[in-house]
Amino acid sequence: MNYILFDGTVRNQLLPFTYTRPVADIRIGILTIREKWEKYLGFTTSTVTEDYLSEKYPMVELEVNIMINASFIPTENLVNIVKGLEENQAVFYDDEPIAFFTKEDQEVDFDSFDIIQYTHDDVFRVAHTWDIFSKNHKAIEQDFELLTKDRTSQPIPETTVAFNKSQIFIEEGATLPLCSLNANDGPIYIGKDAEIMEGVMIRGPFALCDHATVKMGAKIYTGCTIGPHSKVGGEVNNSVIFGYSNKGHDGFLGNSVLGEWCNIGADSNNSNLKNNYAEVRLWDYETERFAKTGLQFCGLMMGDHSKCGINTMFNTGTVVGVSANIFGSGFPRNFIPSFSWGGSGGTTTYKTDKAFEVAKIVMARRHIDFTDEDAKILEYVFEESSKFRRS
Repeated sequence: MNYILFDGTVRNQLLPFTYTRPVADIRIGILTIREKWEKYLGFTTSTVTEDYLSEKYPMVELEVNIMINASFIPTENLVNIVKGLEENQAVFYDDEPIAFFTKEDQEVDFDSFDIIQYTHDDVFRVAHTWDIFSKNHKAIEQDFELLTKDRTSQPIPETTVAFNKSQIFIEEGATLPLCSLNANDGPIYIGKDAEIMEGVMIRGPFALCDHATVKMGAKIYTGCTIGPHSKVGGEVNNSVIFGYSNKGHDGFLGNSVLGEWCNIGADSNNSNLKNNYAEVRLWDYETERFAKTGLQFCGLMMGDHSKCGINTMFNTGTVVGVSANIFGSGFPRNFIPSFSWGGSGGTTTYKTDKAFEVAKIVMARRHIDFTDEDAKILEYVFEESSKFRRS
């Protein structure tokens, strides 16, 4: 069977992260949503997404296919139903399709389909940016079980203080001398060739992905994911870093999500709680206004390739787009459009030629090329986001 992941109706609600990737490639827990589905299904997947992303993320359609809504995270019950779908069958959650069987070039009309309503109580969906961190505890626990079942962890070093050792899994090549791992409240996963430096204190659930680093003396609280090849220091709480991003110095990051190729300057901090303890609102690209999150704790959402200078202060519920460069004293706005350059005193447009120069240098340091595909995607984002910039 050929499985294809599609973005679904929530794609715009997951901007700025879906500016540069399909919904399927959002990381929550240890794995991306695509990696979860592929692990459960035992097959690779392709993608239906926006036209400007399709060169980098193409769709592969065969004679028969099952289309899967990538905003739904797989569970054992859901996967069993999806695997069993037959011609002209679809599984729905309320009015939203989760998956359906289709033939090549078939025009889908759900009125003619046999609709299966999903009635299990294990529905797990990422529909808003803040779901990525607020549901990350659960996602880590699910991925930990999926990845470690019937496997044996590398031994915990004698110099490492560990609580609830059965809920700590260390992959080959990881190093973690003289640190503290507390898995009493959730599992701790340490990926291949990852490094936890001396004096680090970690509370689970926690995921440190392959080749990632936690720097000396860091304090990592529950619900955090440090994506592949990322470096993190200081104090971090209930935050997700997709990959290839750095928050390498002291400063607080809480209830936040960072995309790829981001950099947080030394001693930068974000607020995750309003002074009046009120519900946090976040910029919503779908409605082009600030939306209620239902959360009391909500911090920073930062899109790919964005950076901030030292001592940057982000207010509660700040959204930063793609390839923004923020610096200077004072609090910048709660919504910083993509390709913005500046801070609290105002911003100008960060031209693509300058932004691409930086991206090439940053990616080359990790031995990854900035491709023509990457440039085309960012050029599209530059034009698409122009209406939000003041200059």
